[in-house]
Amino acid sequence: MDEHSSPLVFVVDDDAHLREALANLFRSVGMSVELFGSTSELLYRPAKISAGSCLVLDIRLPGVSGLDFQDKLANLGNNIPIIFMTGHGDVPMSVRAMKAGAIDFLTKPFRDQDILDAVSNALVLDRARRTSDGELSALMTRYESLTAREREVIALVTSGLMNKQIGWELGLSEITVKIHRSHLMEKMAVRTLAELVKAYEALRPVLNK
Repeated sequence: MDEHSSPLVFVVDDDAHLREALANLFRSVGMSVELFGSTSELLYRPAKISAGSCLVLDIRLPGVSGLDFQDKLANLGNNIPIIFMTGHGDVPMSVRAMKAGAIDFLTKPFRDQDILDAVSNALVLDRARRTSDGELSALMTRYESLTAREREVIALVTSGLMNKQIGWELGLSEITVKIHRSHLMEKMAVRTLAELVKAYEALRPVLNK
């Protein structure tokens, strides 16, 4: 899917009239819209879901339901914000959807302003997520530029060990540790130990996978 300059809203609902009404509403406030009658139409389109987007999803659909589709996206690692719609909602559905990360859960018929507010909130969250993902990706690229030895040193430095202690752990002289430490801090684009620790902690969930 090509990147859109304006926010992109995906609408999945088997009611064609509702899809078109929502499309007109979102376009009236400057958003781009793509419409689908089922989750399979969206899931199996030839390109990935674009960034800068959110998904307005009916909970009861032919084939894969909205809730099951939410699970499928999560398993694929797709974190697009989801707003659920339903004409037959109940508490268990709402709880399951929200626990799985849904942004909102609207019961039909809902006010135009309610869906616009929910979509606006979802897009703000998506922009923040994309910024965070971009920063983490850049950080990972810097980490991957480290040598195997520098990766050993960064792990020990950020655990609180002094240069001399790291030398003992790795069988290196203190001056050699200092050289590795200087090189890795330059590659990680940090100037202080505090910055290095913060960067390494941000990477830890990825490194521990």
